[in-house]
Amino acid sequence: MLHSYYNAEVIEAGLDEVGRGCLAGPVVAAAVILPKNYTHPILNDSKQLSHRQRETLKKDIEQDALAWAVAEVSHTDIDQINILKASFLAMHRAIDALTIRPEHLLVDGNRFVPYPMIPHTCIIKGDAHYLSIAAASILAKTYRDDLMTQLGQEFPAYGWAQNVGYPTLIHREAIRQFGPTKYHRMSFRLL
Repeated sequence: MLHSYYNAEVIEAGLDEVGRGCLAGPVVAAAVILPKNYTHPILNDSKQLSHRQRETLKKDIEQDALAWAVAEVSHTDIDQINILKASFLAMHRAIDALTIRPEHLLVDGNRFVPYPMIPHTCIIKGDAHYLSIAAASILAKTYRDDLMTQLGQEFPAYGWAQNVGYPTLIHREAIRQFGPTKYHRMSFRLL
């Protein structure tokens, strides 16, 4: 059972990102503020859910959340500043886009660059412990999966509709055969 909050006395936003290990496309982060004592029968870590469940949950989260935002950092920016800094920047951009200012941030993972004037708590595997982080993981993943499917129509040989940019055998074989696309992260080891 996932927790509704870390601190009941403040407005909390859950944060998560997706796409750090991908060879192509942006890194995407989401921030979600859920109502206090929010519950949902299937809301869980996005990796534990089917595509259909994530799509259903996306609609529920967007409807039920007090505020939510999704942000990205491009593959070219990732190449310039590195993937870790890009992940934190995407999270900061998601916080910037929230229509309600949170008083505390719940961050999935073990590190975070502090956001000005808002305290945070890092939680390893937070998407398996807190509903707001799980909700953020779903919004980030569904957004990025949809984006990579769209980009994959331009470059069908790379299999992005299935692998969403992760280094699968099909993806690496396409790089070997056709070279990198304009969406690949050139600072990553592609082969």
